[in-house]
Amino acid sequence: MSSPRYIRDVTLTLPVSKESYLSQIPAVQHLMTNKRLLLTSPVTFFVGENGTGKSTLLEAIAVAYGFNAEGGTKNFQFSTNSSHSELYKHLSLLKAAYAKDGFFLRAESFYNVASYVDEVNAVDSYGGTSLHCQSHGESFLALVQNRFSGNGLYILDEPEAALSPLRLLTLMGEIDILVKNNSQFLIATHSPMLMMFPNAEILEFSEKGIKSVSYKQTEHYRITRSFLENPEKILKHLLSR
Repeated sequence: MSSPRYIRDVTLTLPVSKESYLSQIPAVQHLMTNKRLLLTSPVTFFVGENGTGKSTLLEAIAVAYGFNAEGGTKNFQFSTNSSHSELYKHLSLLKAAYAKDGFFLRAESFYNVASYVDEVNAVDSYGGTSLHCQSHGESFLALVQNRFSGNGLYILDEPEAALSPLRLLTLMGEIDILVKNNSQFLIATHSPMLMMFPNAEILEFSEKGIKSVSYKQTEHYRITRSFLENPEKILKHLLSR
C-alpha cells in the first residue's frame, strides 16, 4: 500500500491542562508526551482495551477534520446530544491532499444519522430505502455500498457492532474496493476479523500509550485464538469460580 492519502499525522498543538479529565486518558497522555501520531497506511486500526481512548481520539480527529460530531458528512448539521469531548480543539491534522468524499460513522449515534438522512430527503443517496426500514447491519452496509464513493476519508467507530461475521467479510471487501479507489480509513475496532485486513497498520492503545503492532501481537488475536482452540478449558476456568 502507498502512504496515507488525506491525513498523515495527528499533532497535539494546544496543551491539555493537567486538571482536565482528558489528561487522564492514556491516548491523550501519549500525545502529551510524544506530541504527534503518525499514520503510515491507508487503513489504520485503533485497537485496545475499553477506556484507553480509542474512540475519544477517533472522534476528535473526525471533528477536527470538519465532520459532524454525531456522524455523517461535513454537510450534516444536526446535534441531538452534545457529548463529544473538547480534544479536537487541541489537535492539528497534517493533510496530504483534499478528500472529495468522506464520512464519520459512530455506531452509538447511527440512529440519529439515519433520522437526519430521512429529514433532508437524502434517502436516494443511501440506496433508495430509509435506513430506518432496514436492520442495523443492512442499513450500515447500504451506507457503505451506496454513499461511500471513493477518493474519500472514512472514519469508523466500531463498525462490527452492526455486522454478522459474514457481513463483516462483505465490509472488508468494500474497504478493499474503496482503498483501491484512493480512499483512507481510520477505524476503531475490537474485531479480530476486521483488523486482519491486509497491510493495515494496527495501533494498539494501552495504559502505556500507543504503539504499532502486528496482527498476531494484538491481545484480540491471542485471546480469540486461545478460546477457539480450547473453549471448554477456558469456560471451565471462568465458570468454576
